[in-house]
Amino acid sequence: MSAGEMLVEGIALLGDDLLERPVTLAVQDGRIHRIEELSAIPPGAPWICPALFNAHTHVGDSLAMDIAAQGSLEDLVTPPSGLKHRILADAPRGTLVRGMRATVKDMIRSGTAGFADFREGGRSGVEALLSAAGGLSCAPVIFGREGGELHGHGLGVSSTRDVPGLEEKVSAARDAGKLIAFHAGERDSSDVDSALAFDPDLLIHCTHANTRQLRECAERSIPIAVCPRANWRLKVARSAATPPIRRMHELGCSVLLGTDNVMFVQPDLWRELSFLYTVYGTNPCDALRSAVAGSEFLSRPFFIKEGNYANFLLLDCSRSSLSLSRSLQTSLVNRAGPENIVRKVLNLG
Repeated sequence: MSAGEMLVEGIALLGDDLLERPVTLAVQDGRIHRIEELSAIPPGAPWICPALFNAHTHVGDSLAMDIAAQGSLEDLVTPPSGLKHRILADAPRGTLVRGMRATVKDMIRSGTAGFADFREGGRSGVEALLSAAGGLSCAPVIFGREGGELHGHGLGVSSTRDVPGLEEKVSAARDAGKLIAFHAGERDSSDVDSALAFDPDLLIHCTHANTRQLRECAERSIPIAVCPRANWRLKVARSAATPPIRRMHELGCSVLLGTDNVMFVQPDLWRELSFLYTVYGTNPCDALRSAVAGSEFLSRPFFIKEGNYANFLLLDCSRSSLSLSRSLQTSLVNRAGPENIVRKVLNLG
């Protein structure tokens, strides 16, 4: 072992394909600079999986967690006068920042090291989230609105049907080198084609997207962030056909996993993974990949590869029923949770 080198031994999920291997990971200067396969699994070896990335959140909603809420999608979350927007407009900045910071800390405890957030409130809204996440080991990718897109990482559009002057906003964001993300297909499929016309970097939901639209996403390598629990909570999904996650995978779409509004759903990707596996029958490897792959937006993906920055979790399965597992990937998706994490190795820069 060279000076300054950290060695971590266990059963790891390696690379984009999350291949299960007993290994020693050598970390130096924040990067995985060597992976050595072991001939046998050491007794009590921890499981090593990439850190998680939540591909769609609204953490500003934290201050209205589990508020009594009834009505349609439009009544609850559609700008400018949905319930969430009225609550946010009345919230003092200090209260907003404290709520968001508490939620980011919850995500960190569950092994989430990055998240892509749609942030209301213009420039001040972006700055509030940066303040909330400051000094924490969870990196935000911020899609701003109302002018905030020029001060975060990109533009977050609720729907092409909701935003006046959208062409100018997209053009200004593109000219500034920013990312573009759209909610699309959440209520129905009518706003998916208009979102695709803007050549987005990310689509959110596609709950009711049709096969032609999904095939276009696959062919153009436009990732889709699905949020199945929130879709059910908001009553825009009622079966495993919506969102059409199985069809997305069949067509070769890049599927990412998010949790959506903190008002309604806890941003815990372990719960989301279990829901995805149980309700949608998603292959465990595909499910896990969807909970990691959004880290590409940070330009330092969390997948465990030589040369990548070291961002991974160690889970102790020896002190729980996980020690009886016959499939590491399936047990991670279906049974594991924050309580199993014993160490986080995070190098977010």
